[in-house]
Amino acid sequence: MKKLTITFIVLDILVAICFFVVYSPMFSNLQNTIISTAINTKTHDYIAYIFYSEDRVNEVISMDSFTPIDEEVNLDDIVIDTKPRESYDNPYDEAILTRDEGNEDYKYLKVKVGKYDAHLVAIYDPAKVRIMTCQKFNTKNSSGKERVINMTKRLGATIGINAGGFVDYGYGSDIPRGYVIKDGKVIWSDSSKKGNIIGFTNDNKLLLVNATGDEAVEMGMRDGLEFGPFLIVNGEVPKFNNAAGGFSRAARVAIAQRKDGIVLFLVTEGTHAAGPNMKELVDTLKLYGAYNAANLDGGTSTQLVINNKLINNPKNISGKTVQNGRSVVTGWGFFPNLKEETKEEVS
Repeated sequence: MKKLTITFIVLDILVAICFFVVYSPMFSNLQNTIISTAINTKTHDYIAYIFYSEDRVNEVISMDSFTPIDEEVNLDDIVIDTKPRESYDNPYDEAILTRDEGNEDYKYLKVKVGKYDAHLVAIYDPAKVRIMTCQKFNTKNSSGKERVINMTKRLGATIGINAGGFVDYGYGSDIPRGYVIKDGKVIWSDSSKKGNIIGFTNDNKLLLVNATGDEAVEMGMRDGLEFGPFLIVNGEVPKFNNAAGGFSRAARVAIAQRKDGIVLFLVTEGTHAAGPNMKELVDTLKLYGAYNAANLDGGTSTQLVINNKLINNPKNISGKTVQNGRSVVTGWGFFPNLKEETKEEVS
């Protein structure tokens, strides 16, 4: 009986401590991190509303936001010319444009985003960047979801990153959020509303547009998906709130295109609550010449695969390594053997 009493006392103390941390003004910074991380990863936003009022959540979102770029992407600015050069504008440009011996397809660089380790891949032929999807959408037992490393093996991609979001209540699913466009067709949508769609046109240019899936297809998008926010548009960047630098800290994934057409995949290390903020992500992309860029799904889903090897170290919300990466629903892949003129289908 005495042991049981002690156990209940200990539990009461732990509950009191948790309550104090979650609600005391002394831990407001930690509370802000909990809220913004839950909201901005998009897959665990329900956590914020379990513990806090809608007013409190909206207050943190406002503080942790930035002013979006209010202009449309001008695709005429993108002139695809990825040939090697004899001179470079700066060391970052040289790092991208100098090929590795024997590899004319892509360049892999280890970089820093803020204080965090990150991985940057420059892909020289944008025509060979295509959307990847899991085996099936919306199965009853979520059996369609798939790790990026398995997705690249199955489809034959040399490089792959995760891309869009999906319905998730802690264990994932094979149900995408928003639009998914493949080969000029909307293959998934969960609404008829406009959303931020990220994709490549038939001219192999990165199009960032707020539209419905059908509208994006009408604009010439061949492959795309809904996510965001847009990070760079026509070389312009958002105005970030000084309080947080634009969203909280987390592992990040971004896709970008330079004015010369080279596509950039940027993947950072981190967890749900530790990693670069959006401003640091944008600053790094700008250094390497990104002209248009967008944020992709991060956190535990963060994955970069090169030649059937997982390059980064994905971690779950507890900071533990996720072996072989988390199962997701969409990704972007590089297919060096894809022949555009035959319109070979990646499926």
